[in-house]
Amino acid sequence: METDDAPCLTTVENLPENDSFLFTVRERDGSEEEVVLVHGDDCITAWKNFCQHETDQRLDRGFGAAMRDGDIICPKHGSMFDGCSGHCDNGKAAGSTLVPVDVTVDDGAVYLTDRTCEFAHEGGIEEDDEDDMPSSSSHLSF
Repeated sequence: METDDAPCLTTVENLPENDSFLFTVRERDGSEEEVVLVHGDDCITAWKNFCQHETDQRLDRGFGAAMRDGDIICPKHGSMFDGCSGHCDNGKAAGSTLVPVDVTVDDGAVYLTDRTCEFAHEGGIEEDDEDDMPSSSSHLSF
């Protein structure tokens, strides 16, 4: 895959084994999706940031995905997904596979090369702080 016009996410040096990097992509329909880039056993891969058993359960909650021996661990269910294949063979998510996002490693740099989305920003999806509630605990207005 050509990396000339692909955004550089990070470097292999900055992503130690059994570590992760969270970023957000914009899908073709305009929606945003979190992606977790992981350095598993002898691979660097990227996956949509949700457990296959319960899609509102994030694998990386904003402070790194829990990983052990190249596996990504669901913080809620304990299911373990192979960091290289995305496949889970235990727990409530057994038999499922994480949703991949294409990345390419070239000359020590990791690039987003998935044609179905575009890089939005590092980190997770920004939560909307506006919830129609007052900004303080007081409901009085002057």
